[in-house]
Amino acid sequence: MSRRLFPQPLDLANGRVDMSHGAGGRAMAQLVSELFAAAFENDYLAQGNDAAMMSPPPGRLVMSTDGYVISPLFFPGGDIGSLAVHGTVNDIAMAGARPLWLSAGFIIEEGFPLADLARIVEFMAGACKACGVPLVTGDTKVVERGKGDGLFITTTGVGVVPEGLHIAGDAIRPGDAVLVSGTLGDHGIAVLSKRENLDFDTDIVSDSAPLHDLVAAMVAAVPEIHTLRDPTRGGVAATLNELANQSGVGLILQEAALPIRPAVRGACEMLGIDPLGVANEGKLLAFCPAERAERLLAVMRAHPLGRDSAIIGRAVEDDRRLVQMETEFGGARVVEWLNGEQLPRIC
Repeated sequence: MSRRLFPQPLDLANGRVDMSHGAGGRAMAQLVSELFAAAFENDYLAQGNDAAMMSPPPGRLVMSTDGYVISPLFFPGGDIGSLAVHGTVNDIAMAGARPLWLSAGFIIEEGFPLADLARIVEFMAGACKACGVPLVTGDTKVVERGKGDGLFITTTGVGVVPEGLHIAGDAIRPGDAVLVSGTLGDHGIAVLSKRENLDFDTDIVSDSAPLHDLVAAMVAAVPEIHTLRDPTRGGVAATLNELANQSGVGLILQEAALPIRPAVRGACEMLGIDPLGVANEGKLLAFCPAERAERLLAVMRAHPLGRDSAIIGRAVEDDRRLVQMETEFGGARVVEWLNGEQLPRIC
């Protein structure tokens, strides 16, 4: 837009969001032009319309949407902006799809520092570029002070899955192997440590990362994969219980096989929480026929985001659809589906 419309540039160092930035007038146009459009610049946004127009490639379209309300907005290993990109890209990837486009909605509280907003937008735009998934349309709303808790972001993603590939939550079969792509609980403990000013002997950082390239390598090597899922809110415990119910099977885990960093395990013991119930933002669970599990494991470990992958269990026939753990001491316990959330505002 012409400088004539905006006599003074945004004060990104000291300025704050006010109600005029969401009112639809010149101040909002300046915020969109000088901050959002400048950071996310691409041909789709340049169309300047309320809806982006795209031509989908061959295949079946998949779509996912998610809201991000994490506290704090910046945490070890990430921030709400990059998290919003990674989380929705990963949801698309869990269908075996290639993510194509993103949209985003920003709900900003009056008084929010423009410097923090600019940092978040910069990180978010960087995540889009790193993923190769453009943000093609968006919306900005401003709510009164005290009614928004800083910033909320909602992202929607669209992707395409090749014909003939079927990966779904109801496709697990008895005998399938259960694999995980890396260490568990990193994200939730990293966020909690920042929120509560906890000091651990070893730095714990979020695992927030886009998983679509890892998934593409996995599907290319083992197209027989039945199910993929990223264990975010509620962690592995909630995700496995959901999938057991969806597919009508039981799941048996091997405690000794679970990859958990000693620092995360120690933090969970200190806080009295189960690492299986802690959120992850850069890990996935995979289910495939047992005879293909070692091949899949090798492919996962060859990828930078899957170096700590492990086979952690198996699916069995079980009308009760229980998730059970064979412990390191030779016993067994049920892995409960938590009624509440151990760590709220984690994503």
